[in-house]
Amino acid sequence: MTLNKVHLVGRAGRDPEVKYFEDTSRVVCNLTLAVSRNTSNRDEPPDWFDLEIWDKTAEIAKSYVRKGSLIGISGSLKFNRWTDRNTGDERQKPVVFVDRLELLSSRKDNESASSSSSSSYDDDF
Repeated sequence: MTLNKVHLVGRAGRDPEVKYFEDTSRVVCNLTLAVSRNTSNRDEPPDWFDLEIWDKTAEIAKSYVRKGSLIGISGSLKFNRWTDRNTGDERQKPVVFVDRLELLSSRKDNESASSSSSSSYDDDF
């Protein structure tokens, strides 16, 4: 048996970057997520994760997630691999392939940091 599952809650590090693929009518959204390890030590920097979100869930992220939004995600860890054009070295970068997105703050929270609500979206529509 194998298991590759990631669950994270944190704040979006930037606005979502969205790319549309006309030939397949698919959409991908990329963004970063800052996750604090320990809430008692405010001086410790957060861990940063690159997220990849596809299709309907990507559209939801595009519409509702902004830099600083509190979100929860579930997905799996994958590694993007490529060859560096300048050095010829093999490179890799871990990316969380998101299959479930939970909006843990409202638009009002993103604008004024006041009240909150929770919504959940995944690719199983």
